[in-house]
This record gives sequence, structure tokens and C-alpha cells, in this order.
Amino acid sequence: MEIFLLTCFTNLNAAKYLKLPFIDAYLNKEGNFTHGVNFATGGATALNMSVLELKYNISVLDLSLSGQLDWFKSHIYSYYVDESVWRGKISKGLFIMGPIGGNDYNFAIAQGKTLSDIYKMVPDVIQAIEIFVEEIIGLGATKIAIPGNFPVGCVPLYLSLFKTNDSNMYDELKCLKPYNKHGQFHNYQLQKVVVKLQKRYPNVSIVYMDYYEAFRQILQHATLFGFDKTTTQEACCGPSDEEYNIKGVVSCGNKGVPVCENPREHISWDGTHLTQHAYHVLVKHLMPSLNVGVKNERLNGYLISISVCFILIRGL
Repeated sequence: MEIFLLTCFTNLNAAKYLKLPFIDAYLNKEGNFTHGVNFATGGATALNMSVLELKYNISVLDLSLSGQLDWFKSHIYSYYVDESVWRGKISKGLFIMGPIGGNDYNFAIAQGKTLSDIYKMVPDVIQAIEIFVEEIIGLGATKIAIPGNFPVGCVPLYLSLFKTNDSNMYDELKCLKPYNKHGQFHNYQLQKVVVKLQKRYPNVSIVYMDYYEAFRQILQHATLFGFDKTTTQEACCGPSDEEYNIKGVVSCGNKGVPVCENPREHISWDGTHLTQHAYHVLVKHLMPSLNVGVKNERLNGYLISISVCFILIRGL
């Protein structure tokens, strides 16, 4: 089975779990596309640049789902000359589509938009995802997995940017409730679309992947997976003298920024992305729940792509 990744940063452990080699990026001219193709782009949005700029007054990179779809079409048309061949490949392939939409909201927040503003964006974001899925189905896809968004209110970068002395703003896991509620709203609307699409296309297996709950499960049972419960919301790579190990524009990779002694005990690598051990744990324990042969199944887990797709907004 081939895998087509139209998503954010992908995880090597997922390919290993499926006993497949690393899936090369589409733009890698020397890539091996025998087992699949990765069309992921960091900073990709669900909405086109024109929509975000004209309707929401948000400046973004010219990277979106529609651009990834164009790359995908270009790939199949050039890589497989015979239409019957590429349609056969597509029908047998697994499409991992997401998580998507998070960057639309992150760009908005980075440019001063409020929570109320990003709630208003959700219908357009969800519609863009729905249209995209239907286009993929039109090309012959029969197995599609659609991940929801992460609980960004649990992520060190957000916890640092929007920390407050108001205890009512935090839940039992010490995550910011307002930002997680927005994520839940997005995911609920996305799940409704998944159900609608499955009814509309009964011969296509479409599943929802619950990244949100999977992330919270890891936080809640951190010690069970070998993490230090005192560092679950601290970046491994970051200024160690700051809360959450996050400090403005001083980020992992900058000169003098320290790295923790044991990354395996940390969930977060740099405040936005996970450590390799966290990826490994999530894939090993949660990926078996992915079964695109079962229709209408609500999946529980981080399955293929497990890295948070954040636009770094440390300068706020």
C-alpha cells in the first residue's frame, strides 16, 4: 500500500511501524516514491492566501491545501503516464490529510486576532477541508484519514504566550481552557463533515483521527510512558531559566540555548514539536487503532503525522 501524506511534518516512526522506508518529499528530485509521497509543507494553511488576506486581513505564506493538491496532481500525471495505472495506485493508497487548519488560526493569533475572530474562521476552514477531500475522492481515493487539531492550550509555547494568574483559565491538566475549547469546536465541526462525507461516499473509508484526545492522554498518563511528570509542559530545548523553557524570540537552535540532559523524559522538544521518544510512544501505542477498512470509526490516536504544525509566534 502506498501512502500519500498531505499534512504537516511527518514522523519517521510511522513509516517504520508500517514496515515502509522513509517517505520522501515531493520536491526531492532524487526521492524514491515507490512506497508513497510526502506533500507536506511547514506553515501550510487550509485556506488560500487570497481568502486569508482579503476576508480576514491575515498575511500568510502562499502555501495551502490547494497548492498541495496541485503538487499531487502534477506528480501522478508525470510519474504514471497511464491513467489506469495512477488511478489504481490512488485507489489502493492511504491518504493522511492533516492536521490542517491550525496554521490558519496561528497566523491569525500571531497578527493580533482574538479568540472570537478565529472562531469565525472555523466554517471556512472546515469547508476548505471538505472540498479538498472530495477532490481527492474524485481522483479515485478510497482510504482517507482526517486528523483533528491538537489541544494547543497544552503546548508550552501557548502556555508561555498566554499565561495568566487567573486559575479559572486552566483545566485539570494545567492547559489553557479557552484555546482548547476552540480546538474542540474545530474538531467537532470536522467530525460532522467526516460523517457527512462517509454517508455521501459509502464505498470510501473515511476516518477521523483524534489527535486532541491522544495528546491529552499522553499528558495525563505521562509516567506510564516513561516521561517525567514534572516536565510534561516544558520544552527540552529552550532557556532553562524561564517558565515552560520558552522566552520570546530566543528559541531552540539559537546560540547558547541549552538542551535537557534526557530528551526521552520530555514530551515537548522545542515548545511546539514533540521529542522523538514522544513520537515513538504515540505511534507504538496508538497507531494500531488506525483501520481504514472500517467505516464510520472514530479513531483514537496520533497515527501518521504527530508533529504540531505551528507557525512560531514567539515574538508576541
